[in-house]
Amino acid sequence: MRSAPPDAVVVGSGPNGMAAAVTLARAGLGVEVFEAQPSIGGGARTLDLGLAPGITHDMCSAVHPLAIASPFFEEFDLRARGLELTVPEVSYAQPFDDGPAALAFHDLEQTVERLGAAGPEWRRFFGPLLGRVDDSIWLSLGDKRSLPPTLRDLHGLANIARFGARLLSQAGPAWNLPLSHEHTQSLFTGVSSHVIGRLPGMATAATATLLALLAHDVGWPSPVGGSQAIIDELVDDLEAHGGAVITDARIDHVSDLPSASAYLLDTSALDAARIFSGVMPARIDRALKGFKQGNAAAKVDLVVSDPVPWRDPEVSRAGTVHLGGTRGQMAAAEADVVAGRMPRQPVCLVSDPTLFDPTREVDGLRPLWTYCHVPFDCPLDPTEYIIRQIERFAPGFRDTIVAHSSVPASRMAKHNQNHVGGDIGNGGFSFYRMFARPRSSWHNYDLGVPGAYLCSSATPPAPGVHGMSGWFAARRALRNRFGISRTPCLAPSL
Repeated sequence: MRSAPPDAVVVGSGPNGMAAAVTLARAGLGVEVFEAQPSIGGGARTLDLGLAPGITHDMCSAVHPLAIASPFFEEFDLRARGLELTVPEVSYAQPFDDGPAALAFHDLEQTVERLGAAGPEWRRFFGPLLGRVDDSIWLSLGDKRSLPPTLRDLHGLANIARFGARLLSQAGPAWNLPLSHEHTQSLFTGVSSHVIGRLPGMATAATATLLALLAHDVGWPSPVGGSQAIIDELVDDLEAHGGAVITDARIDHVSDLPSASAYLLDTSALDAARIFSGVMPARIDRALKGFKQGNAAAKVDLVVSDPVPWRDPEVSRAGTVHLGGTRGQMAAAEADVVAGRMPRQPVCLVSDPTLFDPTREVDGLRPLWTYCHVPFDCPLDPTEYIIRQIERFAPGFRDTIVAHSSVPASRMAKHNQNHVGGDIGNGGFSFYRMFARPRSSWHNYDLGVPGAYLCSSATPPAPGVHGMSGWFAARRALRNRFGISRTPCLAPSL
């Protein structure tokens, strides 16, 4: 810990908290980060759960297209710092009960060829957007308050119009018109499962359009060794610029923190209200406490003796597998979740990191990362639901299981305080809540207390490992609290 009081304090060491801390430290400020857990990283931690010697598991996120594509990480440049990222040939797969799976290759033309008769409509949907992907990224990951830099010319505006048209086509009841084949419909809908919500919908369509586009641009990479490698690079940069991280440091109130000119909270909206209780204006306190949680995820970490025996062996080429069957089946399962019912066949996500990172295998055993969608705060053990859903598309999978550990939605917050009730999105995510996160205000990051900012995924742009919420909040703190208008360079030091 620094001997002098810090200029700025960050609460929470997730990707957004660390992005804020690095940005502030790069501006020459003294920064301290406080983390409640004994390990750092929030939703990007990789831990040994004790299931098998040497086997580690990613605690929330495992696959990271935005760790390359987001403007924050593009400037921070993980690869230039030596972080190795594996990019599977197949970004994601959608298996079916009968017939071959639908595959989204990193290469668009390979995807079109695999889709056969359905391929041309997939090319028409995504091909025109690939020329200037940054336009779509900035629209999706902007602060929703300022004009993205890529929109200051006619070409950028035209590309955003194309992106918006595709998004809108998948957000309403006519979503089957531009994607008329079962394979293209389900392939797109599987990506929508990265947001837990009603299908079709604006928030799910926006997320799916961006992530599916990135699958054909930067791909869907994973860090060698696990998600923790991303956080470790951020911590190394913070410490190289004089900052520090303090773990096992739960903060209940701002009075628990050292005196500082700025406080940035990578926390839930509810925790932000708690930490500034008695200090925050009443209207903001009410708004934060009234920010509703979203639907939930429940997680199962498995140790297996072999790769998943997919009925279609081509699925094993994918870094991420979306399980739910057809578009109609997935929409029905998500409708159950939104209504507060546990689906009989929930939407699941599966990733086997060892397929592309042999370092994850130890003594013939490998981790398998899985989660499924469940109602908010659901207490049910998700293990059997997920195993049955994998067995549905990979008969014999159960025989490969050596050990497992499950976390129901109702207990997700014990591993990450921001995941209240299993809400890994840190608050409900809808078209309205893309802009009004966590409240209806032009100053979404401000907490109404001089120098206090919310920098978590409870603020724009959206949930995800992109660092943008932290970067935006830190830039506001630099400008408004320290009089530093120029955003510091984040590139690796020479």
